Amino acid sequence: MEKNTSPTTSQELKKELSLTDATMIVIGSMIGSGIFIVSADVTRNLGSPGYLLLAWIITGIITLISALSYGELAGMMPNAGGQYVYLREAYNSLTGFLFGWTTFLVIETGTIAAVAVAFAKYTGVLLPDYIGTEHKFLLFDTQQLLAIALILLLTFVNVQGVKNAKLVQLIFTVTKIGALLGLAVVGIIVGSDPKKGMWAINSIDFWSPVKIIWENGKIIDYEYLSGIGLWSAMGLALIGPLFSSSAWNNVTYTAGEMKNPKRDIPLSLLYGTLTVSALYILANIAYLMLLPVQGHPNATDTLSRGIMFATNDRVGTAAAEMIFGNPATIIMAIFIMISTFGCNNGIILSGARVYYAMAKDGLFFRKAGELNTKGVPAFSLWIQCGWACLLCLTGTYGDLLDYTVFAILVFYILTIVGVFVLRKKQPNTPRPYKAFGYPVIPAIYLLFAVALCVNLLIYKPIPSWAGVGIVALGIPVFYLWKKKA
Repeated sequence: MEKNTSPTTSQELKKELSLTDATMIVIGSMIGSGIFIVSADVTRNLGSPGYLLLAWIITGIITLISALSYGELAGMMPNAGGQYVYLREAYNSLTGFLFGWTTFLVIETGTIAAVAVAFAKYTGVLLPDYIGTEHKFLLFDTQQLLAIALILLLTFVNVQGVKNAKLVQLIFTVTKIGALLGLAVVGIIVGSDPKKGMWAINSIDFWSPVKIIWENGKIIDYEYLSGIGLWSAMGLALIGPLFSSSAWNNVTYTAGEMKNPKRDIPLSLLYGTLTVSALYILANIAYLMLLPVQGHPNATDTLSRGIMFATNDRVGTAAAEMIFGNPATIIMAIFIMISTFGCNNGIILSGARVYYAMAKDGLFFRKAGELNTKGVPAFSLWIQCGWACLLCLTGTYGDLLDYTVFAILVFYILTIVGVFVLRKKQPNTPRPYKAFGYPVIPAIYLLFAVALCVNLLIYKPIPSWAGVGIVALGIPVFYLWKKKA
């Protein structure tokens, strides 16, 4: 570690994160608002209870496989920056930089902005007279301003040191685990009542996939799926669940602050992804117990809209309404506010460590590689904060995230391939933990991920190629930065 001669800064990252803290970062970063929304889109693509559950089960398996493969890299290279370091070591500085560039430009900051705006929107449910899209302050609406306030608050908390940040993460993650588990369990219990439950209705066409084609609130056609068409539809349907299960890799960025990173990061990846996947599957079982899959977009009541046409895709709120009645909207708003608050804290905490590692390599602003008196990369945190806030104001974060789904998958693929590359390139490097089922299981993941990328290129070419363009923009930036250095 390079020594910083400034008397106002700390010389090294503080080793303050335990296995519990790391697991809370994994779980907290993964659970945002997606689990309460994306099942609607999945059912519109697949139209079947069985395939809805299968989509979430596949997502859980794929997430677990990739996390276990990352565990080997984390044990080998317990350094701040995580995935950035793995890509740099497996390939070269350019590959690592392109990951860091995309992470800063869109992946991390765009997610921070999106989660903050989700927090603000649900706050508007509780305080409609103060927070809402119709309320303006100068050129911006109050939801944008509240989202920015949240990002500023959590960044300030993180600048005060890892100890404060991990306490916030622990409190909010434990709370939302309990709330999501409670919603799932109570939903399954209530749905078990033959008079209230929808499982019997959903069981009639449990494995009959059909894609709903609709525009402007009208169902235009039904496309019954089989063969290649079915698996193409499954590929598109998986985008939402996979994105809702992402950000588990963020914990690898914090390796420099782990007390025992070689042991704790692989274990936290296992415990965290397994816990979230189980919670997501339970939540979807509860949805199927409480709501019919099929529905109509113009229906006026919750049951008639079903899962696929839940109002504003808020399946979680619709399910809660079946349990709690009218107060469900308020209950779910509070729950999602807690969930998004904790989610953003974990992302803000971990993301800044990537830019810190890049700065140490001379590939980012030099000041981002400095630590404050609390032992955290304060400048890195604040520059991340500034860009995320700007994305909130521009409102482009949603489009940017759509564009980078393809790029995120490519970086996952490159990182898993890196396990194979480093087995050849660095055969003697100690590996406290080895990828589960190597080489077969990681190879299965790669085949699946490549097939998903091909599917995206065929069916969503514009956002996919736009994502490639965002990554490619980093190439001239890399050489300019190298020249400057």
